[in-house]
Amino acid sequence: MHPNIHIPDAFIDLIKQTMPEHLDIDEFIACCKTPLRRSIRVNTLKISVEDFLARVANRGWTLTPVPWCDTGFWIEREDEDTVSLGNTAEHMAGLFYIQEASSMMPVTALLKDNDALDCVLDMASAPGSKTTQIASAMQNRGALVANELAASRIKVLHSNLQRCGVHNAALTHFDGCVFGTWAPESFDSILLDAPCSGEGAIRKDEDAMANWSLTSIDEIAEVQRNLIVSAFQALKTGGVMVYSTCTLNQSENQEVCHFLKEKFGDAVEFEPLNTLFDGAVKSLTKDGFLHVYPQIFDSEGFFVARIRKLAPVETDSVKKRMGKFPFAQLKEKEQQDIAQQLKQDLDITLPEQHDVWLRDKEVWLFPSQLRTLIGEIRFQRIGIKLAEQHKKGYRWQHEAVMTLATGKESTAIELNVEQAKEWFMGRDIRPEIPAGKGEVIVTYRDYPIGIGKWVSNRIKNGLPRELVRDTNLFDI
Repeated sequence: MHPNIHIPDAFIDLIKQTMPEHLDIDEFIACCKTPLRRSIRVNTLKISVEDFLARVANRGWTLTPVPWCDTGFWIEREDEDTVSLGNTAEHMAGLFYIQEASSMMPVTALLKDNDALDCVLDMASAPGSKTTQIASAMQNRGALVANELAASRIKVLHSNLQRCGVHNAALTHFDGCVFGTWAPESFDSILLDAPCSGEGAIRKDEDAMANWSLTSIDEIAEVQRNLIVSAFQALKTGGVMVYSTCTLNQSENQEVCHFLKEKFGDAVEFEPLNTLFDGAVKSLTKDGFLHVYPQIFDSEGFFVARIRKLAPVETDSVKKRMGKFPFAQLKEKEQQDIAQQLKQDLDITLPEQHDVWLRDKEVWLFPSQLRTLIGEIRFQRIGIKLAEQHKKGYRWQHEAVMTLATGKESTAIELNVEQAKEWFMGRDIRPEIPAGKGEVIVTYRDYPIGIGKWVSNRIKNGLPRELVRDTNLFDI
């Protein structure tokens, strides 16, 4: 980032008024003008941290643990000038997620000493960094509702969930304010990473403060107050929610939490985060929130509050017009038949706590925990599409392989580095093995990267068109 990046004087004055006395404003400004350290989070839905570190040991990657996330690492790379991090084989196989270190903190706060993960809501989820972090902790059990207001970001959210092997999620496309009235007392845990003025993101986005003003802060804070009330209403009594932002002013942070407390009184309890990780007290507020100025941990600025619901609260009634749900759940015998066919064709076992549903000729896998919410909330997408029916059986889908396969199946065919690069460029593969029949799981370095089908002596590429890449791919 350019050291002469513009930081509004009114913003500096605001920070001077609220920054703790033990922190230095000049150090704050200097840190804001310093490039942000790159960081990643290992996706334990697909690989353990230990196996990931062994896999990249010869890459020239220096990985420094993030104190508040046991799967997070700051990364320095010798090969960063030749291959972008997003075009490495490990990223495309979903083995890690590129995520700013501070943004891992809210999910850590939500998960700490929290076994209530049967039904979780991520109220503002795109592009999916925190959603996939929650899914990793859930290990695809229970149900995870990922909501996103911006229609343009739904596709990216779904793509990231698919790449990371998440199959217990359902996507919704609402203003988060609807959850309190449409689904009161429905979720065990809720993350509200609220839309904000983005003051803490200035180190990675030169335009983060292009439209910043004191007036805009007030307008955003009004939106946040409505969202936090809705989230609290949708939370089950006894449940935990985390409110977070990547901004630094108190109007969007502490004052939003205090507004919730004033509205619902003793039903709201702030749970202190001083023991969340070693050193957390450096950013602790008097209420037990974490207010992370960028110079404290050499990170993005962030705010995190953990809130428990001690009693039910009032919720306005609403008249719902849902329309007919276009899916039909299959009978147990029909579900077993599909499971057996999937096992026979691809050697993939369907997971427990999931149901098979049908829409026209499409076969879908839904998390069982969502049954009670079907008919209560309109979902943009639920679970994963397993297959399309045709007269000779089933045409299994790319996302079924990416979310359910392990790479150890008997139908897996391992590609070398050149073949894998050809695969990601959308080209068919001619492996140096005897030709087979039917569909196969295509792997690279032991992990699935897609589904193909034998046609004569080649494997026809089944990579969805939107995932095809043609430049700057990995070389190992």
